[in-house]
Amino acid sequence: METPILEFRNVQKVYGQGEAAIHALAGVSLSIAPREFVAIMGPSGSGKSTAMNIIGCLDVPTDGDYLFDGLSTTGFNRTQHTLLRRHMLGFVFQGFNLLARTSAVENVELPLVYRGMDGAERRRRAMHALARVGLRGREHHSSAELSGGQQQRVAIARAIVTDPAVLLADEPTGNLDTKTSYEIMDLMTALNRDQGITIIMVTHEPDIARYARRTIRFLDGHIESDGAGDAHAV
Repeated sequence: METPILEFRNVQKVYGQGEAAIHALAGVSLSIAPREFVAIMGPSGSGKSTAMNIIGCLDVPTDGDYLFDGLSTTGFNRTQHTLLRRHMLGFVFQGFNLLARTSAVENVELPLVYRGMDGAERRRRAMHALARVGLRGREHHSSAELSGGQQQRVAIARAIVTDPAVLLADEPTGNLDTKTSYEIMDLMTALNRDQGITIIMVTHEPDIARYARRTIRFLDGHIESDGAGDAHAV
């Protein structure tokens, strides 16, 4: 069988101590295969954001084990977590998180700057990433000159310019109108289908979750359900 790209083994996350302790994750086990498109849903306080933070190496379990591509991350130090994020993960956020007075191509180059890549190769890769998300001709526009949907495309280009194994999307359509949301989801579906990028997406919108082929629902720190989604994109 193919090794899961990521796996939780009885992952627990506790904040606080004693009677004030909050069990954000209460023994969660799950595995996600390479090239899956998974939606994570659940009400506020369900544990979904904590799970995503652990997947993204922004937090660590209190107990249990998180494996990435078969490698246990238990005992990773800060540098090792940073390297895993930098080389294996891409992040897309609801708020775009672009540098306001910086061009699209310069925003996309930023993760490659952290890798120490030379300027010419950075620019080549960033231009290619922007073309992949349909922004050819907009490379030198600043964020203020782009629509919300275009800004999110820049954010997606920035996330995929490093060729990550996993793309983590946190409410990627939360600031977009319905038509633009569907355009962004069509783009993410194509990246999953054509580029083989594993996508894990937090959303509270059922119509957006239907783009995924699997939906995991959290409730009170547990997985309430885990099954095939209702993917409607071709």
